Amino acid sequence: MTPRTALVAAVLLVAGGGLADPVSALPDRGARPAAADGPALTVDATTGRHAIDPHIYGINFADESLARELRLPVRRWGGNATTRYNYQLDAYNAGADWYFENLFYDNGTEELPDGSEADTFIEQNRRTGTDTVLTVPMSGWTTAARNAACGFSIAKYGPQKGSDAQWRPDCGNGVKSDGTQVTGNDPADTSVAAGPEFTGDWVRYLKGAYGSADNGGVRFYNLDNEPDLWHSTHRDVHPDGAGYDELRDRAYATAAAIKDADPGAKTLGPVGWGFNSLIYSGLDQKTCNEKGGDCWSDPPDRAAHGGSQFAPWYLQQMKAYERSHGRRVLDYFDEHIYPQQSGVFGDAVDADTQALRLRSTRQLWDPAYVDESWINQPVQYIPRMRSLVDENYPGTKLAITEYNWGALNHINGALAQADVLGIFGREGLDLATLWDPPTSTEPGAYAFRMFRNYDGEGGAFGDTAVHAASADQEKLAVYAAERESDHALTVMVINKTTGDLTAPVSLTAGTGTAGSAQVYRYGQDDVTAIEHLADQPLTGGGFTTTFPAYSITTYVVPAGSSGAEPPTAPGHPAATAVGPDRVTLSWTASAAGSSPVASYQVYSGDPAGTAPVATVDAPATSATVTGLSPATAYTFRVVARDTAGRGSPPSAPVRVTTGAAQPAVCTVDYRVGNDWGTGFTATVTLTNRGPALNGWRLGFSFTGDQKVTQGWNGSWSQSGTAVTAKDAGWNAALGTGASTTIGFNGSYTGTNAAPRDFTLNGASCTVPGTAAAARIAPPAGRAPGAEAVRGSGAEAVRGSVRR
Repeated sequence: MTPRTALVAAVLLVAGGGLADPVSALPDRGARPAAADGPALTVDATTGRHAIDPHIYGINFADESLARELRLPVRRWGGNATTRYNYQLDAYNAGADWYFENLFYDNGTEELPDGSEADTFIEQNRRTGTDTVLTVPMSGWTTAARNAACGFSIAKYGPQKGSDAQWRPDCGNGVKSDGTQVTGNDPADTSVAAGPEFTGDWVRYLKGAYGSADNGGVRFYNLDNEPDLWHSTHRDVHPDGAGYDELRDRAYATAAAIKDADPGAKTLGPVGWGFNSLIYSGLDQKTCNEKGGDCWSDPPDRAAHGGSQFAPWYLQQMKAYERSHGRRVLDYFDEHIYPQQSGVFGDAVDADTQALRLRSTRQLWDPAYVDESWINQPVQYIPRMRSLVDENYPGTKLAITEYNWGALNHINGALAQADVLGIFGREGLDLATLWDPPTSTEPGAYAFRMFRNYDGEGGAFGDTAVHAASADQEKLAVYAAERESDHALTVMVINKTTGDLTAPVSLTAGTGTAGSAQVYRYGQDDVTAIEHLADQPLTGGGFTTTFPAYSITTYVVPAGSSGAEPPTAPGHPAATAVGPDRVTLSWTASAAGSSPVASYQVYSGDPAGTAPVATVDAPATSATVTGLSPATAYTFRVVARDTAGRGSPPSAPVRVTTGAAQPAVCTVDYRVGNDWGTGFTATVTLTNRGPALNGWRLGFSFTGDQKVTQGWNGSWSQSGTAVTAKDAGWNAALGTGASTTIGFNGSYTGTNAAPRDFTLNGASCTVPGTAAAARIAPPAGRAPGAEAVRGSGAEAVRGSVRR
């Protein structure tokens, strides 16, 4: 780039001030008190198994030394400056990020497009063995010339509230002195029309220069960057919000041009800026920002498209294209996410923000976490994205090509970053790239090292996720995975509190375990290095240890025996006998690995984070799932388990919608009033919806090893998992619509899932709240407000204009 554009980028990168002292802003550290009791941690390598895609450990614009050290799997060329990048001229326009000015790189012009900044980016990735995500223009415009033009010339369009006074005083910010926006400007001042053929030519050039996507070339292409914000970030050329139809049609044409030029290339879209991108088109966002009020609950572009929120509609349209044309034009469902809680995205490290930052990672997965921002509802970002794909375009992978939890120059940000990476692996995300990279010496880089190179010799977190649970994930977060190369079990524990915590860790490893585990730790006591500690002895299937405050600890447990293989995934399930509350699923048997197949487990939702809804012993290859809600969509997967307890990868998903409700014989309300980890108290309220009864018998089945130890208001008995409660005489009469409540104390180990298959005198009951997990309900629309963090162009601090 030219010295002048280099200085522009530098100004933007440091506009927020200097780096925070990684330690000084911690909550009061004082003298170290005695460790408190921490939550119990459980790791079971025989269950919850699924592959972790290494592409989740990606970074936008990481420098070469850090990329090489991390063996960075993927690196993205993205951000607002790529929307109008012209590969032929090596020039771009950063839009609203820098006064709508044309800027260019100083790579010489004689051989262009050879030697452009994009080429340089790709060549670095080839040297480090890193896949490329390249953002291609889709707005219909690209930069017209290597010149000093700008979208809102003050000489041409009149006085404006802001300008690039130091470098190009004539370049305004597009806002008149009275605060209204300049309108009617000429896009040709800076840009030239560029359609899908422009992108196709670029991909053909890249294929010729570097090979095809399947042979070392550019593997991934983003369909522009946050197109639902074009009306804001690039309003000098696209002042109108991008509507449903425009976003679909441009995606069709651009992605088809990419696939025509390089059939093996993978496309990612719609690349929205955040949570509201799931709900609204760019047109609705612009319209409702201007109108306010109830527009957010009934936006006009949505109403014109059958009332469907944007993301499900978009996925349905991509599926329709494949059905009509016989090929995919969308491979990854890609949406950005930036935490909207006040101060989290940024470098704030006061005590309250530190706690909020660590708490806010729950929005990525937790249905119980209500987002503490204008969103003000559960987000469940990754499960929500998966639910949208399962319902609307199965087989599409999931990507988050921009995210940033802030304070990467501080230990607090490093803890949040490590937590996010652990969540990505556990929740089954397929690709992610952090915006924007930490320096190699910042704590944020050490969060990546703990997953990619904890020992400086390539030691990495495992590539097959296994079950890991904490009794309190907000205090001690735990993630675990088995490493394919040596079958070692890797366990990461993040102490997110400001005090030391002593906690027990229970380990179950399918291959057996050695007598000790290697230990690596990064934390507040030394933010400049990962420490290799003395080995941790393992006794009785686990250990108890103290986790220092604000620390990340990785345990590497060598396999007791090598070469053990789980079963293969069961065949794609087929659904039959679909009723209002049940469905029968059948599948092709798995091939055994190192041990015979013992059973099959059916899951509704993600097998890594939910309990099975049905289990059958092999060689049976069908199961009936009951207790479902009528007229409700479910997604089921099947996992095989062998005699050593090892689980297979999950089957392909099958989506089923149950039938309409039939008149209910009874309804049951099952509630756990108290649960102390090994026992519980539960009540069952039974309501008769049929003819009056004089004598009743309630039946149900536990799904785990629960045992009824004492009951009341009925005569209780249990055989295996089947439980029966008969009336106590005085409550035998149960008229139509009448209810009675009974209860019991129980014991259990493991998990305490709700029972299933409730019956009254042999007839099935409706049981709200105990059926398999259904689809995630659509989110409620919200006005984002002035403080919303809107993607890569939201703050100049983190590199809105790239090199």
